[in-house]
Amino acid sequence: MTNQVSEFPTERTFQYQHSLPPLPVPSLEGSLAKYLDAVRPFATEEEYQVTAAVVKRFGEGIGKDLHQKLLQRARTRRNWLEEWWLDAAYLELRYPSQLNVNFGGPAPYLEHCWPPTEGVQLQRTSISMWHTLQYWDLLRTERLDPHKAGNVVLDMDQFRMLFCTCKVPGVTKDTIINYFKTESEGPCPSHVVVMCKGRFFSFDAVCDGHILTPPELLRQLTHVKQCCEGEPAGDGVAALTSEERTRWAEAREYLIGIDPANKTILEIIQSSLFVVSLDDAKPYVTREALTGDPTIRWGDKSYNSLSFADGTFGSNCDHAPYDAMVLVTHCYYVDQQLKATDGKWKGTETVRPMPLPEELVFTVDDRVRSDVAHAKQQYFETDLQVVCYAFTSFGKAAIKQKKLHPDTFIQLALQLAYYRQHGRLGSCYETAMTRRFYHGRTETMRPCTLEAQNWCHTMLLPAASVSAEAKRKALLLAFNKHNKLMAEAQNGKGFDRHLLGLYLIAKEEGLPMPDLFTDPLYSKSGGGGNFTLSTSLVGYTTVLGAVAPMVHHGYGFFYRIGDDSLTSKHTHIHTH
Repeated sequence: MTNQVSEFPTERTFQYQHSLPPLPVPSLEGSLAKYLDAVRPFATEEEYQVTAAVVKRFGEGIGKDLHQKLLQRARTRRNWLEEWWLDAAYLELRYPSQLNVNFGGPAPYLEHCWPPTEGVQLQRTSISMWHTLQYWDLLRTERLDPHKAGNVVLDMDQFRMLFCTCKVPGVTKDTIINYFKTESEGPCPSHVVVMCKGRFFSFDAVCDGHILTPPELLRQLTHVKQCCEGEPAGDGVAALTSEERTRWAEAREYLIGIDPANKTILEIIQSSLFVVSLDDAKPYVTREALTGDPTIRWGDKSYNSLSFADGTFGSNCDHAPYDAMVLVTHCYYVDQQLKATDGKWKGTETVRPMPLPEELVFTVDDRVRSDVAHAKQQYFETDLQVVCYAFTSFGKAAIKQKKLHPDTFIQLALQLAYYRQHGRLGSCYETAMTRRFYHGRTETMRPCTLEAQNWCHTMLLPAASVSAEAKRKALLLAFNKHNKLMAEAQNGKGFDRHLLGLYLIAKEEGLPMPDLFTDPLYSKSGGGGNFTLSTSLVGYTTVLGAVAPMVHHGYGFFYRIGDDSLTSKHTHIHTH
């Protein structure tokens, strides 16, 4: 996932999009066998036999018909899952998405050239913005090399969604609006929106065909800050984006209804390259990136760049249009550029004449103010607990020296930790990437296997009753099973998305819901988005981030793996 950038590239960023293979449909028999294997750790023998009978009836009956209809759908689409996944996983959800769905995290610069420092917020923000704008230009001009896994080209479509993208609330379903275009496709919006003390400002990041330099960006940011200093806070309309989705949709319709100019402001925010949040807080940045002040971030925006008063940074992004690896690669690019320049601007200090930022002022009334107050109340009543740990005794290098996969090592350690804490295994989701297929996003890999269960049990036996060799053998069996399932999931042979497709066909056709999806073991094992542990490898870079857990009694666990360290962010929701 490193950013290979070429001045005169031999491969354009999006050139392989039309040659990628379609997302395959796994065999019904294979998916049902894998499903049965996955529920086994959560069942008594009696429960398992009941579920096995349910699965057998499904496979010989309604499941066959649903599978044939899914195959028919796949013949007319290069990705039979894409539209369904966007709707079911994101756009049809009605609970607040800013805390429950968005992902975010601290920028890694605080670990080297930009530690917390007073009096440098705007200067650093101008440099960070400039590098982000350079990344936008790389995508516009297709000079970012296509990602590959070995020699296998990966889908790059999600990178079109990083900039100029926004989710728009609907009463029953949201939509995504994307304004990004490459240079060959035509003009692309080039303005940014800056939020400060509940107020909105906008300015063009390009002047006379050239991206504004850090000194020019600093001038614009200074103007925004000066406009807000010593003045009352704005109406905080942005807090509405943290609302329950239908309430936000209705509030948005009312907002547009009281003044057509409000619609224009909303469109300026939606089409902007990204949002910059100037925050007066001196935060625990790991937590503030996910929570923080809802009046100075647009929760539906594909990228909110968060700038804090102590010179540290973070991000908060809507999850619907893309997965976290897009933001990770962008943040890693900025991090590498800052390291190379020691976090300083070494170019011209000249500031060209250009218009100052324009303030965007919503027309509001008592109802809008009441809606904002309600949104802020429900936002602050949700307590998303975030903890960040750094383990520095060893990292990737030592694990690989033992010929073990670092990610599998972490996943099995997580299973053991949960087992020790709760006396049982936790249903667990790990992200598997399916970008080798056209518009591929993710598949579920379930780390809680029978082999993992057996290893955890072996590890907790009294030392006198089990040898180190027995523990090692159990560990290797768990490793091998995990690696096999992950490889299958990445190659389009997982089963969770397949079962989702069968479920959605039954739902769309108004059929009685098959017993497989109402069987207690389906949800107990994590099916239907009920995983107790929601986990993902953020990567092997300097970047770290997190998202809320899937269920209120669960945990989010997101980690990066360094050569000599392992760093994780854990999330847990507690609602008052």
